[in-house]
Amino acid sequence: QVQLVESGGGLVQAGGSLRLSCAASGRTFSTYAMGWFRQTPGKEREFVTAITRATAYKYYADSVKGRFTISSDNAKNTVYLQLNSLKPEDTATYYCATRKYRGDYYRAQEYDYWGQGTQVTVSP
Repeated sequence: QVQLVESGGGLVQAGGSLRLSCAASGRTFSTYAMGWFRQTPGKEREFVTAITRATAYKYYADSVKGRFTISSDNAKNTVYLQLNSLKPEDTATYYCATRKYRGDYYRAQEYDYWGQGTQVTVSP
């Protein structure tokens, strides 16, 4: 089992920035990659970004490229998501997730463990 705890969400004006953190505990040695997804009411969970644990290779959704940056600190079992140039359409609950194997990083179904989510609200 892997436990994930997100933090850092909040309310920010458009154009502003936030930094989210996701701390992992438990059987973290089994983690191949960590990702961030977001979800708004009535919509499916949407891929945002992912990073592989060993090589720190990064994947981004087109909608966030150039604005969001994922990073990790393996010694702390923590992954970060820097959100810059935020837009109202970025408003969502952001979830951290881990996966044990390589594959389609964009598919939520391929992730094994999830955090409880942290709310990001961007006002116009």
